[in-house]
Amino acid sequence: MMSGGDHEPGHYYVGIDVGTGSVRAALVDQRGILLAFAEQPIKKWEPKFNHHEQSSEDIWAACCHVTKRIVQGIDVNRIRGLGFDATCSLVVLDEQFHPLPVNHEGDSYRNVIMWMDHRAVSQVHRINKTKHGVLQYVGGVMSVEMQAPKLLWLKENLRETCWDKAGHFFDLPDFLSWKATGVTARSLCSLVCKWTYSAEKGWDDSFWKMIGLEDLIGDNYSKIGNLVLPPGTSLGSGLTPEAAKELGLPPGIAVAASLIDAHAGGLGVIGADVRGYGLICEGQPVTSRLAVICGTSSCHMGIDHMVQRHAAFPELQAKATARCQSIYAYLNSHLDLIKKAQPVGFLTVDLHVWPDFHGNRSPLADLTLKGMVTGLTLSQDLDDLAILYLATVQAIAFGTRFIIEAMQAAGHSLSTLFLCGGLSKNPLFVQMHADITGMPVVLSQEVESVLVGAAVLGACASGDFTSVQEAMARMSKVGKVVFPSREHTKYYDKKYQVFLKMVEHQKEYSAIMNGD
Repeated sequence: MMSGGDHEPGHYYVGIDVGTGSVRAALVDQRGILLAFAEQPIKKWEPKFNHHEQSSEDIWAACCHVTKRIVQGIDVNRIRGLGFDATCSLVVLDEQFHPLPVNHEGDSYRNVIMWMDHRAVSQVHRINKTKHGVLQYVGGVMSVEMQAPKLLWLKENLRETCWDKAGHFFDLPDFLSWKATGVTARSLCSLVCKWTYSAEKGWDDSFWKMIGLEDLIGDNYSKIGNLVLPPGTSLGSGLTPEAAKELGLPPGIAVAASLIDAHAGGLGVIGADVRGYGLICEGQPVTSRLAVICGTSSCHMGIDHMVQRHAAFPELQAKATARCQSIYAYLNSHLDLIKKAQPVGFLTVDLHVWPDFHGNRSPLADLTLKGMVTGLTLSQDLDDLAILYLATVQAIAFGTRFIIEAMQAAGHSLSTLFLCGGLSKNPLFVQMHADITGMPVVLSQEVESVLVGAAVLGACASGDFTSVQEAMARMSKVGKVVFPSREHTKYYDKKYQVFLKMVEHQKEYSAIMNGD
């Protein structure tokens, strides 16, 4: 059977991606090519340390703004489907779907606890002490960034103003699909990854009772979701007339069950046809491929933090601006200048970074970990900044290797990395990932893979493709393959040993300071 991908070349799909600091939208065709793109910043509040909040109304308004921009001047009747992805932030609404405050100030406009919020430290410790079986679904230890500890925090701290009035707790991607369709179905993606739901067994009553959230069990879990669908499933009757008017799209077009933002990036890149590139993963199951989404949460914050606090940062800004380059393009060229005859990666022989400035999500799920640097000198010049930047980029790649080794120890067989997200545009970042993991890195032809992934969902929901897998294969394409430099393996193996020692030492220091 021919799919619509062959005989209807004029179909479009809209992908909407809600990140940490902005909402982005793209109009994508059936070949996975971006035809239009728009971005709008969204508000963030940090009322106190480790409390990070947003507004679902502000986020939805930004979704509407960017979508109207990308469809200007096109025949909207050619748009067949809409897909959303978003960060794993927690949206709180009352029974009438009005926002409720997630803060002591009582500001109901701020009704979203962001993914990066670490307020629920005490709650997650207590949850992990239960050693309940559902924790095996989330790597054995629950992260403070998951939803159960945040829900428990709300119950214990905002009982009257929020918890007792709450009718609906949504993961942000599911909030968006509800807003578009009026359907309160949840995506299997969000519930399995962040809420302890099991695709086979559903919710576990004993877990919620054990942690003190038995009130969520009532009415068949209506507050946190009792209709759970695979990503890409068409929801209800499609886009409601009200949402269609706000978004500038035709009512009734298919709207897909959503994805977490990083997972959408995986969808947009990992299914590409790799024939002819000499890759081991050709002919292997898709599970031999690992998608690495190099966005805000994994990379940018750590690199920016290290670079922007350095004494030479103003000089770097001035020189990059004079050359009309980004600061990172300038740093990459500066490293090429100072490396002389040696490979660029060898500049950090005495400088090592452990990059967990905001705790470790994976594979350790240890929110107490801090960043570390060893090998600092009195130098404060641009050379010093460039080498510190390089050591931080390497540290993030060592973190990827750490995750890969944990996955392999658990029985996964991985051979190829597929990179997407902002930092996949940085050639140094890509080459370091190849050299340090020892794996080839596939870059997508379309750099905005997360938006392609969101559009893949819409394409799947529209019925133009028979499955998510078919839509992935048709809409994601290889742009470039970067192979590791095998002659540098011994050097990076040594640096990786230091990397692992650093976290061991940090835990030893902590034990000393917390001892009697």
